[in-house]
Amino acid sequence: MLHFKNDYNEGIHPDLLEALAKTNTENLPGYGRDRYCERAADKIKKAADCPQAQIEFLTGGTQTNQIAIASLLQPYQGVLAAETGHIATHEGGAVEYTGHKVLTLPSHQGKIRIQDVRSYLETFFADENHEHMVFPGMIYISHPTEYGTLYSKAELEALSAICQNYQLSLFLDGARLGYALAAKDTDLDLAAIAQLTDVFYIGGTKMGALAGEALVFTKNNRPAHFTTIVKQHGALLAKGRLLGLQFDRFFTDDLYIEIGCQALALSEQLKAILKEKGYRFYLESPTNQQFIIIHNDKLTELSKELTYSFWEKYDADHMVIRLATSWSTTQEDIDRLKAIL
Repeated sequence: MLHFKNDYNEGIHPDLLEALAKTNTENLPGYGRDRYCERAADKIKKAADCPQAQIEFLTGGTQTNQIAIASLLQPYQGVLAAETGHIATHEGGAVEYTGHKVLTLPSHQGKIRIQDVRSYLETFFADENHEHMVFPGMIYISHPTEYGTLYSKAELEALSAICQNYQLSLFLDGARLGYALAAKDTDLDLAAIAQLTDVFYIGGTKMGALAGEALVFTKNNRPAHFTTIVKQHGALLAKGRLLGLQFDRFFTDDLYIEIGCQALALSEQLKAILKEKGYRFYLESPTNQQFIIIHNDKLTELSKELTYSFWEKYDADHMVIRLATSWSTTQEDIDRLKAIL
């Protein structure tokens, strides 16, 4: 069976596993206060050209989204997000569970547009009854989006400016950030993201980590007593070394970007094969997730040899599915996939 369902179907990148094995018998402080977490944080600050950054390591994306949003919002505030955004669709109401509403905006191939944000905010504050409503306190985006698409630097600058104007936080979900940074035509690098957002995270789980995300507060704005907040969410990992050590290795010798580049090179091969075989693309994705429209009968046939993600129903006879490459995808996988397509 070929596995193209997601980018976290295998355990851990060999280089990270080696780092864990080599340090396994070391006795270290807990809760992320070890030298590997400190060293990883320093390397991330340098890579992001953000010396004032405050960095915390958490285990998973949903957990990171929930804690970042809940810790920065006031009790009366919600978070603006695309209607297709991860926090609005595939996180089981985790944000709402904290008492904060997800305020959805139209999605344009996974992204939100500045004109929709501006219209929402202008309409909200023009409403004489807005004191009875959920106040927008943050804008959430993901990069790449749920559809593998990317924001441009100009788009991020526009979102950052409107956040400053309305005193909102700008939060970038970077669960797949490595695949975005490695994309050929992107003009957004880590330094620009750090400059233009208030908080973002560098995804590890989908980039080859056993578990782990690096949450980065960029404006000396980490909430007070953040460790206590994390613990209240049941998310404080005693063996924090597990996370810090992996990010220390990610940001040594450009491994993080190298992993992204390898996955994207195979994704480009996948796109070429799909085009050669006559498959229709749902949209153009420059990253590791490819979305195709496929007839139900063909899907039944492929399911015998291939795992994929169902994305959405296209019409009565067709589905949209996602095929994803990752750090663990091999050339052999691509060659075998070509044979069965």
